[in-house]
Amino acid sequence: MAAHPFVTVDTEFLRETTYYPLLCVAQMASPDEAAVIDALAPGIDLAPFYALLANETVMKVFHAARQDIEIVWHGAKLIPHPIFDTQVAAMVLGYGDSISYDQLVQRITGDSLDKSHRFTDWTRRPLADAQIAYAISDVTHLRDVYLALLADLERRGRADWVEAEMRVLTSPDTYRMEPENAWQRLKTRVRKPKELAVLIEVAAWREREAQARDVPRSRVLKDEVIADIAVQAPTTLERLANLRSLAKGFERSRWGEAIIAAVERGLARDPKTLPRPARVQSSANGAAVVELLKVLLRMISERHHVAAKVIATVDDLERIAADDAAKVPALSGWRRELFGDKALALKHGDLALAIEGGKVAAVPREQQAE
Repeated sequence: MAAHPFVTVDTEFLRETTYYPLLCVAQMASPDEAAVIDALAPGIDLAPFYALLANETVMKVFHAARQDIEIVWHGAKLIPHPIFDTQVAAMVLGYGDSISYDQLVQRITGDSLDKSHRFTDWTRRPLADAQIAYAISDVTHLRDVYLALLADLERRGRADWVEAEMRVLTSPDTYRMEPENAWQRLKTRVRKPKELAVLIEVAAWREREAQARDVPRSRVLKDEVIADIAVQAPTTLERLANLRSLAKGFERSRWGEAIIAAVERGLARDPKTLPRPARVQSSANGAAVVELLKVLLRMISERHHVAAKVIATVDDLERIAADDAAKVPALSGWRRELFGDKALALKHGDLALAIEGGKVAAVPREQQAE
């Protein structure tokens, strides 16, 4: 397969009962053949598979590549390169936010994929003929999707937009699971420095514990329990036992003392060493500014046929509302040309939004005065 300019790649894995995803099956297709690899076969050597993924002369094509790349990173400590993610390309071309693979295949090729094995147990052996056919179908259809999207990107001059996204997907920092950064995954909003400090320490403890035991994070401690601990900051087993979100008797387990120790580490931290919370409060009118930016984003997304999600997130908009120099993707590269500059102009009154012909339109200040 290394003799071809590209290969399509997909994986089937299990991670419901483990921290690290367990690779069960890998499937690939070149322009003229396809193969399924039984990654659980006794004594199998996956080195040639990983070598192909690292081959700089071959483009590796995925759909929603992050989980597949995470598996390769864990198994071989390498990042496939170069890569092309058809989900990202589809967003850049206006197919909607995070379009599913079967929907994309349907829209581009007209074919309907067999979904019957989507939730099959890929750890069971032997693999059934129907499972193998399903796996092969994924990567053979991906060839047609890739070629169609690539041609459309080049026709519309957006190939470099996708390349910018691929740099993020191929950065090792995207896949390093550092316990100290585990708190960033939590969707809780802590208000006080003390709460943030405890959140960081307890989340880091859970991450290390989950990694060491190779179990899902929720098997160690659920997200809502960590948020509760961050706010209550129990420093004794008795106070820990009073948390309603924690299972009865948990404080008597061998993890009770470890959680108390994590809380105490958090309380002992110097507030000056804490990272700044991800969300930024802007001004008294900040919420209104964000709402206007959302309207502008939707208008630009629809006009240019680009998924809003790939241009800017709500977090981006909140940060732009608070800071003209916010370090967000929406204020750099093609996103700035498409949206960021207009967002800043709207924020400062140099651009207004109006209804023209039943649609939202952006009106520059000089036109407002006329």
